[in-house]
Amino acid sequence: MSNRRSFFTKASALTASLFTGKAALSAQTNPAPVPVTTLDVADLPFTMDSGTKVFNLIAEPVKQTVIPGRTLDLWGFNGSAPGPTIQANEGDRVRIIFDNHLPEATGIHWHGLELPIAMDGVPGVGQDLVQPGGRFVYEFTLHQNGTFFYHPHMAMQEMVGLLGGFIIHPKTAYTPLVDKDFLIALQEYAVLPNTTIPNSMAMEFNWLTFNGKAGPSTTPLVVQQGERIRVRFINMGMDHHPIHLHGFTFWETGREGARQQETAWTRGNTTLVGVAQARDIEFIADRIGDWMLHCHLPHHMMNQMVPSVGPMTRTNPSKVPLYPQDAFMEGPMMAMDHEVDKPETHGLPAGWSGFSGGMMTLLRVMPPEKYNEIAALIAAKKAGAR
Repeated sequence: MSNRRSFFTKASALTASLFTGKAALSAQTNPAPVPVTTLDVADLPFTMDSGTKVFNLIAEPVKQTVIPGRTLDLWGFNGSAPGPTIQANEGDRVRIIFDNHLPEATGIHWHGLELPIAMDGVPGVGQDLVQPGGRFVYEFTLHQNGTFFYHPHMAMQEMVGLLGGFIIHPKTAYTPLVDKDFLIALQEYAVLPNTTIPNSMAMEFNWLTFNGKAGPSTTPLVVQQGERIRVRFINMGMDHHPIHLHGFTFWETGREGARQQETAWTRGNTTLVGVAQARDIEFIADRIGDWMLHCHLPHHMMNQMVPSVGPMTRTNPSKVPLYPQDAFMEGPMMAMDHEVDKPETHGLPAGWSGFSGGMMTLLRVMPPEKYNEIAALIAAKKAGAR
């Protein structure tokens, strides 16, 4: 009898595995939420002090290479712009020791977090300014979950790079479960060709970035066919960005401050990420290919667009009827495949980089054997960097 019962138990499990996806199968083990990956940006490490997670955050001038050969003088956190991503869990007590290494006073606002007023980070209202060389300790308990971010509450400082993601994972993983979870920070800068310093008062922008990189220098999102994917966007700038994904129709599942109830999810292939907003999208990566993910504002798919010099880079103006309006910004002469080569770009068609600029990246959906090949290259690169 026990053998008969064992047979039917195994048969039922096998049948279930044939009709259940990867994330649904994982649900049977009640896993913790998947860590968020911020490509091209590090996570902020922490230590533990009597049950409190302690983070050290430093605001400082940074040099940020947005594409090979173009390095901007920005303000950032812990060596990068955007700054490192903070990841914590709902219910955590966190202490963030903030040091100001900027040449002017500032403070840090925790965008979307419900906190005591003394921790909200607004100078002159909830706290005193943190002077150059000064320190302020923020400490609070996280009772929310979702996609948040941090930035100074000083308008001009926001326009020169001071932004970072703050992810609060739920106590119980969201359902449906995802296999991979990405964060992309949207930023924009106005930088004339003969300088490296952004004009924080400008209303037009010529360097548009995903996680501090402009296409084709952005790192592609590499996923395996059949995985459920979440991509989170945060935006701190002067423009709203209609983010469009080729090849898939997604659900918009979250906004700044909270995951939405499933009845409020909206279906689409473009989500508008407004200024000071966050958006979370989810989809099943069931179609193999190298799919574009980009802002659909035309000028935001270009690099170095400035009215003073025009967009023309190589085309004879006499051959373009509506120059400069019809001047194209994509093509073989813009390619820099070798300069932006990395494991995540392995196997892309020759010249692919000539057709990527600004807020553009790729979602690379691969069959298992190809995915494993790229994963091995990524692992080898990380091992070599240690």
